[in-house]
Amino acid sequence: MLKKVAVESAAEAYLELLASRGVEYFFGNAGTDFAPIIEAYAKRAAQGQVLPRAITAPHEITAIGMAHGYAMVTGRPQVVMVHVIVGTANALGGIINAARAHAPILVTAGRTPLTEEKMLGARNRHIHWAQESFDQGAMVREFVKWDYELRMGSQLETVVDRALAISRSEPQGPVYLTLPRETLSEKLDNLEYFDPPRVGPPAATMADPAAIERAAELLASGRNPIIIAKSSGRDPQAVAPLVALAEALGIPVFDQAATHLNFPQSHALYCGGDPTPQLADADPIVVVEADAPWFPALRSPGPETTIIQIGHDPLFSRYPIRGFAVDLGLAGAPRLTLAALAEAVKRRVDGAAVEARRKRWEAEHRRYVEASENKSKAVRGDSPIDMAWLSRCIGEAIDDSTIVVNEYDLDTTQTKLRVPGSYFSQSPASGLGWGLGAALGAKLAAPDKTIVCCVGDGAYIFGTPTAAHWAARAHNLPVLNVIFNNRVWNAVKRSVSSHAPQGWAMRTGTMAMSDLEPAPDYELIARASGHWAERVEDAGVLPDMIRQALRVVRDDKRPALLNVICKKP
Repeated sequence: MLKKVAVESAAEAYLELLASRGVEYFFGNAGTDFAPIIEAYAKRAAQGQVLPRAITAPHEITAIGMAHGYAMVTGRPQVVMVHVIVGTANALGGIINAARAHAPILVTAGRTPLTEEKMLGARNRHIHWAQESFDQGAMVREFVKWDYELRMGSQLETVVDRALAISRSEPQGPVYLTLPRETLSEKLDNLEYFDPPRVGPPAATMADPAAIERAAELLASGRNPIIIAKSSGRDPQAVAPLVALAEALGIPVFDQAATHLNFPQSHALYCGGDPTPQLADADPIVVVEADAPWFPALRSPGPETTIIQIGHDPLFSRYPIRGFAVDLGLAGAPRLTLAALAEAVKRRVDGAAVEARRKRWEAEHRRYVEASENKSKAVRGDSPIDMAWLSRCIGEAIDDSTIVVNEYDLDTTQTKLRVPGSYFSQSPASGLGWGLGAALGAKLAAPDKTIVCCVGDGAYIFGTPTAAHWAARAHNLPVLNVIFNNRVWNAVKRSVSSHAPQGWAMRTGTMAMSDLEPAPDYELIARASGHWAERVEDAGVLPDMIRQALRVVRDDKRPALLNVICKKP
C-alpha cells in the first residue's frame, strides 16, 4: 500500500522510513553531521510520532557492538550512525567483525558537508575541510556488502530498502551508507513510500536436490563419517536438522571454534570442539558453515578423504585464500539443506551400522564429559583461580534462560549449553572489544533473558569499558560481565610458543608486548558507573559470588561485574 506522510526534511523522512521498516534502534555516536537527525528526532518526538529509539553510545566500538549483538540474537538489522571518516575509522574493527560473522547491520556515517556556503547544512566548522576524503566508502568497501552515498531525499525509499534487503540477504552482513549534511537538511513536503516495502531479501534456498542425494549416498556408504560445525547455529532453526542428520547416521558432531550453539552439548552424539584426533580416520567429513575446520599446518584429513561442505557460501568466496577441499559443495540455507539431507540419508542407511556407530560415539561422548569434569575438579582449589574452574562455575550457575556472550576465555568444555540461540562467541576475524557491546545489544534484543558476558582482561580493555558501562546504566541494560583476568594477552604467547617452541622467547621467558601488568582494579571502573562489582581471588567463594552477581542482574536489574583473578600462563 502506498502511504503519504507529511515531513519537513530528508532527515525526518529518513527516520519515518526506518521506523516503517521495523528498525527499532538507532545506535549513535554523534558529531556535527548529526544536526539534521537530532532536529528531526526532536520534532517527531514532540509530535508523538513513531521513531527508532535513539541509543547513545559514547564510543563507536560500543555502538557497532550493540548493533551486532542485537542482530545476532534477532537476525534483524538495526542502524548505527557514526561521525564522518573519523567515526568510521573507529568503527572499522567492528565492521570487520560483523562482516566475517555475517551480522546484518546498516552502518551509516555523516559525510562532511559538500558545500562551503549558500546551502542549509554547508560547512561552518573548521573540521569540515580536514574531515573530507576523496572516497569515504573506500575505507570499508572490502568488508561491507554494499555502500552508497545518499544524493537526494527523493532516493530515500530506494536506498534504505536496498540497504536493508542486501544486509539481510544470505550470506548476511553489514552495509554502509554515507549521509551528507545538506542532503539530510533538504526541505521536503512529504514522503511517499510503500508499506510493506516492495524490496526485500530473497527467500531462503536449498542446495540442489541431486547434490543432496549424492551427499546422502556418500554418507550412507561412508566408512567413518563425522560432522564439523562452526556457525550454522547463526540460524537457530538449523540446530534441529543438524541433530536429525547426526542421529540418522549415528555419528558425532564437533563444534570446532564454535561461534554459535550449533548442536546441544547435552546430546549423546556431541563430542566437543576438537575434531583433530579423528581427522586421520574420518571419511567422509561433513563441514557445516566452518571457515577453517582444521589447521593444515598441524593436521589434516587423509588425502583421499571426501569433504562435503554445507553453507550459504561453502567456498567462503570473500576470503582471499582458503584451500580446504570441497569435493561436494551444498550451497543454500543450512536449515533446509540439512533437513533434506537427513531425510535422504534415512532412506539409505543400514540400521545395524548406524546402531554400532551410535554406541561407539555415545561412549566417546561419555568419555568427553568425564574428562571435562575431571579437568575442572583437578584445579578447583588452585590459587590463582584456574579458568577451567571459573568456566565450570559459570556453566553450573546459568540456566536455559541465559544467553552467553563469550569473547575468548570461557572454556565450553565446562558448560552444558543446549538451547539454540543461547551462545555467541567472537567473530572469526577476532577484532577484540566486541563482547561488552554485543552483550548490551543482546539484552536489548532479549530483555527477559539473563546475559552473561565472558571476556579476558585484554578484550575488556579493547571493549572501551567506560563507554560500555555508561551505556549499560544509561539504557537500563543489566548484564553480568565476568573478566577472566590473567594479566596477559595469552593468544600472543600461544602464537609465539607454536611458532618457535625452542626459540629465544620460550627459553628466556621474554614475551615482549604481551604482558598486561600492572593490572588495574577493573571492578572500580564498573563501580564508577554505578555497577555492582567485586574482585574474586578465592576459588572457594567463586560459586557463591557468581550466584550473587546473577541475583543482582536478575532481581535488582542492575549491571554487575566480577573481576576474577586467574592463573597467569
